[in-house]
Amino acid sequence: MAANNILSIPFRKSSHTSLSAAIQKYISTKYDQHPDMFRHDLEVVDNLRRDAVNIREAHEVGIKKLQTYAGQLVWMGGKFPIDIGADFTWYPALGYHTEHPLAANNLKYELMNILFNLAALYSQLAFAANRQTSEGLKSAASSFSKAAGVLTHMKNEVLPELRMANPPDDMDEATLESLIQLFLAQSQECFWVKAAMDSYKDASIARLAARVSDLYNLAREAAVRSEAISSTWIHHMSAKHHHFAAAAQYRAARDCLEKRKYGEEVARLIDSLACVNEGLKECKGKYLTKAVVDDLHGLKRRVEEDLKRAEKDNDMLYLQAVPPKSDLKILERANMAVARIPPEVAKPFDFLGDKAEFGPALFTKLVPFAVHVAVSIYEERRDRLVNNNIITELETLTDKLHGILSDLNLPGSLQALEKPLGLPGTLVQHAEEIRQADALHRLQRGFADINKLCASDRAVFEEGRALLAAEEEEDNALRRKFGTQRWNRPESRLDPTPNGGAKLWNQAAEIDGYFASSTSSDGVVREKYAAVQETLAVLASSDRVIMDYIPNSRRTEIPEPLKPALTRLRGAYNEVLRLESRRRKRVESLKTRCRTDDIKTDILAEAARLERTYPNTQIVAAHFEDFFDKRLDTLYEPDVEAIEKEAADQEKILTDVQRANREFESQKKSVGGNAERERALQRLDNAYYKYKEIVNNVEVGRKFYNDLSRIVEQFRNQARQWVNERRKDARSLEDELSMPPLSSLSISQPPQQTAHQGYQPNPGPASYYMNQQSPQQQQPTHQSVMHSPPAEAQIQSWADNVEQEHPKPKPPMAPVANMGGAWMPEMGIKFAPSPAGGAGGGPSGGGGPQGKSTWEPSKGIRFG
Repeated sequence: MAANNILSIPFRKSSHTSLSAAIQKYISTKYDQHPDMFRHDLEVVDNLRRDAVNIREAHEVGIKKLQTYAGQLVWMGGKFPIDIGADFTWYPALGYHTEHPLAANNLKYELMNILFNLAALYSQLAFAANRQTSEGLKSAASSFSKAAGVLTHMKNEVLPELRMANPPDDMDEATLESLIQLFLAQSQECFWVKAAMDSYKDASIARLAARVSDLYNLAREAAVRSEAISSTWIHHMSAKHHHFAAAAQYRAARDCLEKRKYGEEVARLIDSLACVNEGLKECKGKYLTKAVVDDLHGLKRRVEEDLKRAEKDNDMLYLQAVPPKSDLKILERANMAVARIPPEVAKPFDFLGDKAEFGPALFTKLVPFAVHVAVSIYEERRDRLVNNNIITELETLTDKLHGILSDLNLPGSLQALEKPLGLPGTLVQHAEEIRQADALHRLQRGFADINKLCASDRAVFEEGRALLAAEEEEDNALRRKFGTQRWNRPESRLDPTPNGGAKLWNQAAEIDGYFASSTSSDGVVREKYAAVQETLAVLASSDRVIMDYIPNSRRTEIPEPLKPALTRLRGAYNEVLRLESRRRKRVESLKTRCRTDDIKTDILAEAARLERTYPNTQIVAAHFEDFFDKRLDTLYEPDVEAIEKEAADQEKILTDVQRANREFESQKKSVGGNAERERALQRLDNAYYKYKEIVNNVEVGRKFYNDLSRIVEQFRNQARQWVNERRKDARSLEDELSMPPLSSLSISQPPQQTAHQGYQPNPGPASYYMNQQSPQQQQPTHQSVMHSPPAEAQIQSWADNVEQEHPKPKPPMAPVANMGGAWMPEMGIKFAPSPAGGAGGGPSGGGGPQGKSTWEPSKGIRFG
């Protein structure tokens, strides 16, 4: 891509991915809308992707295709989550791994690749422009500025939201920064060429060239930090940096000549020559193209000619002092290259519409994903407000009311006098409600469900905690084995990594606290049930059983002195009943209002308003906070404020009841009453209200354990994942620490052992760096020694280049006697002497004719 003296980047390539299939599946599983509603949009998005990824040539037609798909991807980011379920596979364009693709389930990753190809297309259009004409130079400069602008947008806006721990090497921050500065430098270079062609003043051309040099230097500094920018490109940037530094000083020297500053002219020419020589040093290794090298040589010739002339004129005619480089005024910079982000990239929503450049936005009828999240947040916040701030407060007031009435023995004392025989009407209603609800079995089923849920949650939690405990025991055993200095990874309970041991053990303690608290609460609820179980069983039986439980009064008529006090107490107690009735209706109305509080229509209208107001901002759930507050205040704040009035009304009614009850009790003492009937009626009434309380407790307990099940399951999964990672890390560290020390590695080995190793089908790592001798050089004598590099050098090479294989100790071989000529590995190999050579052989042991060491297959092999 450096066919001349500038650079461009190639396209990233992608394999086929069905984005529509992933979107269709996601809509069908996550949304309450049918995918067939978006059949046209699904076809369009696949066509847009196919057109965008198939661009392979530098043509302006491809710009709109890439911009359109990128704009739709930005729009879709507000409709779908980043991990929509499509694995986008892309091959790097730069670096040393261009044949190794990277796949990611990430919409932002797809957008990054499309924008990268858009920047590549701009750079290739600039590369192909005719820079011998003014129009071509303008076009190239504009295209390079747009390429830098797209890359700047990627670096500042898209990369921070990529959510990839290790982005691709050719799209990480250092690489993008280097490419931005490179394209700005090449854009500035076009302005420099245009100024030189149009014969601008030398001072202006010098300022332009100085800025070109700065930009190439910035590109080179960023490229050094990149893993994808090649050495060829780095040398190119360095050479161009020195070239334009020399060009700037050369033009400044010509300006000095015009202004008759002959001494400064010589100084700047000397510095220009030094800069050009630095640029020519980059030619070593043949990293530079011929065009760049020719530019450097051409500039050098001109500088040398002018320097020779300037020094001669100054020495013979002008005699001005030549200032040192440190005294030269630093050249001013004239910056013309600016990273221009195309508006189609910076504000893509402006180009979406029925008659807009990009066409209508896709999936507009699909409720944005952020809206679904916002609906869930609103419903949770509404339920919490209603349940905790209204209903719970009303229930607390009601419990307090019943407690005071029970202490006053109401309504038992009233019913005993008003209904001396048979069953009171309210008691009959309570008994019927208990029987219809199958109260006893309902509570027993509730307790059984709670026990089952608790046991299930406890089992999942104990499984996760057992994994942590087992890992901790294994880690401690290995730490004792290798010592704390060598086994230097964090202890299990102190591992600071995200979702690591420290967090998991703290979470385990927290969950254990949940179980302890819930167990205590379960015990309290069961004690409540045990206290009223017998009375509740009576209330759940037939009317005849209840009548047998309640003794009849001997007096069937109310004494006259007691009637006024009884009437006043009955009136006060009726106020209590009316208060409870209003409260129950209010709670039921509130629950009904919550169930019918459908926010979807209003929140869609709010989302549409936000999209119109902030077209370039992706909608998130946090944008609806003000909307939530206003709606909750409008719908439920009056109920919250009514709690105080409700409490005040209850206090007033209770005061009246207590006053009337004191008068009633004083009158009753004078005429007497049936205390046993009063107590029986009161026990039955208390049992009814206690049953209602226990039912609420059971429902709360069931909800608690259902919520806890998600927590403990997440804890177990995280513990399992962390333990697997720790065990894998432990195996790797254990293998590393189990390697033999350096002293056990022999630097020199006898040849017979080497010969024995030569027959191994899979040689160990030593075979890659040991200086083994060829068969012609091997000696038959056992005293010959093979020399190898120093042990430390061998080990470094081993560790850097090949996979480590630990040497395995071999058991010593016992000497074997009288084996009848059997060959042993310790004996080495001796080649039989040829008949012509006799038994003496030669130094080579081959004994071949004329002293040659070449072995003839026909001579055979003799062992011993």
